[in-house]
Amino acid sequence: MPEQLSFPTLLRMIDERSAAFRATVAAAPSLDVDVPSCPGWTLYDLANHLSEGDRFWAHIVLNTAPGDERPSKDGMAAPRERNALIPWLADSTEQLLTALREAGPDRGCWAWWQPLASPHTVAAVARRRVPESLIHTYDAQLASGAPQDLPTTEASDAIEEFLATVCTGTVPWPGEPATMDYHAAVAGSWRQTVDGDGSRFTRLTAEEAAETKPSAAIYGTASEMALLMYMRIPAGSLRMEGDADLLKQLQDWG
Repeated sequence: MPEQLSFPTLLRMIDERSAAFRATVAAAPSLDVDVPSCPGWTLYDLANHLSEGDRFWAHIVLNTAPGDERPSKDGMAAPRERNALIPWLADSTEQLLTALREAGPDRGCWAWWQPLASPHTVAAVARRRVPESLIHTYDAQLASGAPQDLPTTEASDAIEEFLATVCTGTVPWPGEPATMDYHAAVAGSWRQTVDGDGSRFTRLTAEEAAETKPSAAIYGTASEMALLMYMRIPAGSLRMEGDADLLKQLQDWG
């Protein structure tokens, strides 16, 4: 299983996925087309969301510290005309990348997640922004009728980043203690444990995965697993063993 990606690699991935997003928006037949994976949103809404996030986090990494109050997003709406929107998207990404480079990976900043498996640092923000651009590029492609598989390396890290940032926490699990294994072909395996202490995860070697039997296990490619975690594809599209209800319970709990 690959080690966590370096800071320069994360910045390159943000740049590449953001460029892919812009290309999809530029080629779309209309900015008013619906985004099936984001109910109620048009392609313009999706573009506005991604650019707003880039500018929001650019401000955060340069101007906040851990424990600060959540900053405002006021005044960040993207232009609605396509010929103005595309350069706005490019500038939004450049603002984010410039801020990340200037701040450096070890600087502390505000963040919405619990600082357990994913700290309140600029490096963690960069890692969070990769799946944002990754998944929303898929959303834009889906809206245009031509969705593509996620790149394996980005998808692999998106799986672990999701478990670290979104899933890890101390809110008690309301049911019986359980374990869910995620097996992504080539990328590796992870185990999520939920109990009265909350939710946490570990990477699994092939030997570790074979030693104990989880409550449930799900199998797919890295792309499928990342899309599943972000609820872009249904659980029934992947092979699952064990407690078939556990995944839905985890999704509803989250």
